[in-house]
Amino acid sequence: MTSQPHNKSRPLSDPPDPAASIFDPAAPDDSDLWFLPEPEPEPQAAPLPRADQRPLFDPADWARAQASLSAELAALALRFGILHERLRRIGQGANERLAIRELSELSWWTGERIGVERLGLWLGQRSGGGLDESLALAQAGWAVRRLSMGLAPDAEGWRLGLARFLGHGAASHGIEELAEVMEPTGFLHPVTQAAILFHAWRMIGQGPATETEAFALAACHGARMAGAMPQRMGALFLPLVGAGVTAVRASGSALDRLSGWISGAEQAVFAALFQLERLEIWQAKAAGALADLSGRTPAALLDLLARWPMVTAPMAEAQTKASRASVQRNLDLMQRRGLIREITGQGRYRVWVAAM
Repeated sequence: MTSQPHNKSRPLSDPPDPAASIFDPAAPDDSDLWFLPEPEPEPQAAPLPRADQRPLFDPADWARAQASLSAELAALALRFGILHERLRRIGQGANERLAIRELSELSWWTGERIGVERLGLWLGQRSGGGLDESLALAQAGWAVRRLSMGLAPDAEGWRLGLARFLGHGAASHGIEELAEVMEPTGFLHPVTQAAILFHAWRMIGQGPATETEAFALAACHGARMAGAMPQRMGALFLPLVGAGVTAVRASGSALDRLSGWISGAEQAVFAALFQLERLEIWQAKAAGALADLSGRTPAALLDLLARWPMVTAPMAEAQTKASRASVQRNLDLMQRRGLIREITGQGRYRVWVAAM
């Protein structure tokens, strides 16, 4: 018996939809469509519980993945330890410089595409462009501050730590769910926990900043492997995207996600070490070139240029507490001695970077 095609248009006898608005467009007539309409989906019941009753982020799955990647995890821990000690020697300003670079790279993955220079200047001066751009910069700036402060997402327990880190109340939507995911993972390595934290918050979190929040949570928690949080010295976060987005793009099984996470993090740590090596060489050169100068302004400017990718005169004046004349005089002197470069080519609103 030949079945008759189902008529999808609403019968004339149907009562009007009480939720409809006068501003809603009228439903098109099927006879006037230029394409064949797709059949309406059958009503779907709520998803049933998983047959094996295992949680979505089963710690046992991640433990097996961690065991399979023990050599890779050990290599990452070694490299991160080197980064940690290098940052202890250089000073905490370098953490902020690395954080700015990380968030700039992340913004290309999230679609915001914020340059290092733009983010650095916005953080230094709290100035931005249009409304949309300022919103994106504000989200990136929030993450840079979290990475530079060394906050622990699990401080005094996951619920309280997450609420403090994200800036929400302890009962906010999603935090309880995320805490429930993380609480059984205490026996796992901090890097493995960080990977779970990232992927879980991407699924649980809501709002336009979810990707950035997930990244900041995971990067800060990953630094726990070096014991960086209590001392607030050394590496305050685990670099993840400084050499590509392998870590955050990984998908699939726990093994696939953790493998990509470790690989991407190790590449990012290598990139961070390279940046710090260039910075140390520049700092030594600059200190020697300015050894004949007296006063606190030259040293303060060197610290500022090591901390921020780009510096303006008003920014330097505010950060160093020196007079505009003193700042301008010393910046001009540093430029003549080949320590910094002015990149705008303008007579006003000039911007300087370290000549590394």
